[in-house]
Amino acid sequence: MNYVKILTNGIIKENPTFVLLLGMCPTLATTTSSMNGLSMGLATMFVLICSNVVISFIKNITPDMVRIPVFVVVIASFVTILQMCLKAYLPAINESLGLFIPLIVVNCLILGRAEAFACKKGPLESLFDGIGMGLGFTLGLTVLGMARELLGGGSLFGIILLPETYNILLFVLPPGAFITLGFLIALVNNFKKA
Repeated sequence: MNYVKILTNGIIKENPTFVLLLGMCPTLATTTSSMNGLSMGLATMFVLICSNVVISFIKNITPDMVRIPVFVVVIASFVTILQMCLKAYLPAINESLGLFIPLIVVNCLILGRAEAFACKKGPLESLFDGIGMGLGFTLGLTVLGMARELLGGGSLFGIILLPETYNILLFVLPPGAFITLGFLIALVNNFKKA
């Protein structure tokens, strides 16, 4: 199996944010800043990698009738571990992302990769798929957060780059998320055609 191809698939060819349009709830809601986008992407990547590997290990002993509920329990277990660690060691990030951390359980990216990849492949392939898709998702959320923070707040990762007079408030509001995502998807599609 070509692990490099599996790894780069989620970053370029099947980027969850810009190509597959998966996980739109956290994509649009948490990307008001670069740090939020990066944090949510890394949190999702952790759950995706861990759940992919565990699901690939238990796929042969899981009856088809209860496959999806078992996947959800596995994913929920890792989300719980993640949230406990965030509360203990990174309370500011936990506070900033708030409700969207528990909602990782129902993120269609994670459940979709469990169903489409992890339950059909081995643990090593599933690990690389989780890393690739997770990196692609993290990249997408971070770029979207950077664009919104720069246009709406004049800063990147909290460092002020533009005077307040150049800020466009629309971009830190919900409509700004849709507008920015639309432009970024158009740029990615244009780049892929070239």
